[in-house]
Amino acid sequence: MTEPAVALNGVTKIFPVPFQRCSIVAVRNLNLKVAAGQIYGLLGPNGSGKSTTLKIILGLVTPTRGQARVFGQESDRVASRESVGFLPESPYFYKFLTGEETLRFYGKLCGLSRASLRNRVDEMLQLVGLTSARKRQLAGYSKGMLQRIGLAQALIQEPALLVLDEPTAGVDPAGAQEIRDLILALKSRGITVLLSSHLLGQVQEICDRVGILANGVLVREGSLPELLGMEKETQFVVENASPQLLEEIERLAAGSGARIIERGSPRSSLEQLFLEATETPEKRTDE
Repeated sequence: MTEPAVALNGVTKIFPVPFQRCSIVAVRNLNLKVAAGQIYGLLGPNGSGKSTTLKIILGLVTPTRGQARVFGQESDRVASRESVGFLPESPYFYKFLTGEETLRFYGKLCGLSRASLRNRVDEMLQLVGLTSARKRQLAGYSKGMLQRIGLAQALIQEPALLVLDEPTAGVDPAGAQEIRDLILALKSRGITVLLSSHLLGQVQEICDRVGILANGVLVREGSLPELLGMEKETQFVVENASPQLLEEIERLAAGSGARIIERGSPRSSLEQLFLEATETPEKRTDE
């Protein structure tokens, strides 16, 4: 049986508040699995525990309780990080370096040899569409270009899992589309992508599964068809039906000559699901 790319079992993280006799529960009893080869979207409002969850997966934060594994290895082990690439929401780069020099710098940090690094830099620049800008300093890169060079550095050591925190934040629509296409291309290469984003429409376009966090708790999880299907409702797409027939479609369709083309569950939007899943009890009471 193939190990999941990410497996969180009963993960809880509690942060003590300095100089106060209290603490904050950032993540509570989180169970989450990301299958290898998937694009998984982790959603939630500010303060929901997304960043803490990503840090636990990356081995930057140790859970108070529970276990986090990356491809079967505990996430706090150095070995687990060898298969992970990471692009933070606001990456910092040395602006005086060129795109090519930046990738060479990160490649050396990852321990790549000079021979393999040369080929890998060329491959990554071509993948993210920055070959023509390889000699340009990052100070002259646009926001979209910086995000793409960030993707390239996250991929430089050929990771099996890529973790992206708000990968299209601050990028114009054309640049965001390029990054979405890149993420889909990575999936076709067999790379697992775990991304956190507030742009729900983009998540809906590319993710295989989605998890929604609220107040440190996983309140929704599943594939998009499962999550967006509206229960207890049915829709029909009918051909050659009169207005009168539409009023009594269930009873009359069989003998009226109309043909039912499609029957299924009407779809919600990911934005609507997100708002419903993260709505606080106080808001419901006020309505």
